Order: sequence, then C-alpha cells, then structure tokens
Amino acid sequence: MATILKKNLKDKERSKKFNKAIAVKGVDTTRFCGVIKLAKDPLVIQKELRDEWE
Repeated sequence: MATILKKNLKDKERSKKFNKAIAVKGVDTTRFCGVIKLAKDPLVIQKELRDEWE
C-alpha cells in the first residue's frame, strides 16, 4: 500500500494520513487452527524440505 503525501498539506492532515498508513491491522488467525492435518511431524517435514536440494 502506498500513501502519497503532498507538499501543500497542513501538518495536521499530513500527520493524520501518515498515522493511518502505518496503523497495523491484525489478522484473526485462530480460524485457521487445526485446518491442516499432517501425517508427519512438522519438524521432520521441514528437515526433508531443507535437505531436498543437496
């Protein structure tokens, strides 16, 4: 996302736009808990993927 701040904006308006641009909006990740059912341990899968290209 890009925010354009023009030179002729008043300090208060510029500050408001800047603060709005940097505000972090959270994502509710709890709805994804338990969605993927794995047959193996995640660490084993990770090690296999890392060793794949050796």
